Amino acid sequence: MSERKVLNKYYPPDFDPSKIPKLKLPKDRQYVVRLMAPFNMRCKTCGEYIYKGKKFNARKETVQNEVYLGLPIFRFYIKCTRCLAEITFKTDPENTDYTMEHGATRNFQAEKLLEEEEKRVQKEREDEELNNPMKVLENRTKDSKLEMEVLENLQELKDLNQRQAHVDFEAMLRQHRLSEEERRRQEQEEDERETAALLEESRKRRLLEDSDSEDEAAPVPLQPAPRPNPTAILDETPKPKRKVEIWEQSIGSLGSRPPLSGLVVVKKAKANPDRSNGQPQAAPAPGPPQSRKEADPAPPTPGASSLSQLGAYLDSDDSNGSN
Repeated sequence: MSERKVLNKYYPPDFDPSKIPKLKLPKDRQYVVRLMAPFNMRCKTCGEYIYKGKKFNARKETVQNEVYLGLPIFRFYIKCTRCLAEITFKTDPENTDYTMEHGATRNFQAEKLLEEEEKRVQKEREDEELNNPMKVLENRTKDSKLEMEVLENLQELKDLNQRQAHVDFEAMLRQHRLSEEERRRQEQEEDERETAALLEESRKRRLLEDSDSEDEAAPVPLQPAPRPNPTAILDETPKPKRKVEIWEQSIGSLGSRPPLSGLVVVKKAKANPDRSNGQPQAAPAPGPPQSRKEADPAPPTPGASSLSQLGAYLDSDDSNGSN
């Protein structure tokens, strides 16, 4: 079996390559290539800016009758991204750049123009020196004089900087270190002062609260308890014991006051009718002063029952019997 991937092909002995028909293509044939914009440009039709690096599907062709040192020059056709107007530019192998041809304007580039101006001046000078030896001597003298002036100016600037702007890096670092230490020390002192002030304020507040609590809850001085007199029981007079009846033991004393008797308000006696009529009342006869109880006998209780009156009578009999 033959190989699947053939590297060598068979040529018969009577093979003549001149008999192979050649494909005839036009010299100005165009190819479709993918490229990026080589520089910033602006469309002349709509004013759209096309920046460097934007990708296009361009048509490429070889420029006829234009060759630089045997290198062909190519032309590219692209379309504006906004109005689809055709823009053309071609290669410039002499300056290793591209040249705008039609449909757009290349944005201003100061660096490129400066380089072109320098090249033009240098070329003119070389042309002058080529046929005029005196011009060569003059140019060399001017260059040496200009170089000496530049060196003198540079030396003056160095001396001026050394006199006026002498920089001691060690001193700068030392000053920075000292200022940093001073700043830290000041911060530490401020912190200590604030801490001491807070502690003093809290201590004063605590003392004030303690004094207020002592004033509010002052202890009452203890008084010595009175010592009982051992012979005081002998000086007391014995109280007469009342005879307690059997029926009183069961139902209680009739003459005792009920516990709710204080809640009853006794109405006061009306004023003397003689005084109300406007007649003067006779003055009481002079005599020995009477006690308050005898002068003002207690008015009878309006709600007293017969049982209470009987109990009071029995109490009076017991007291008389004991006497």
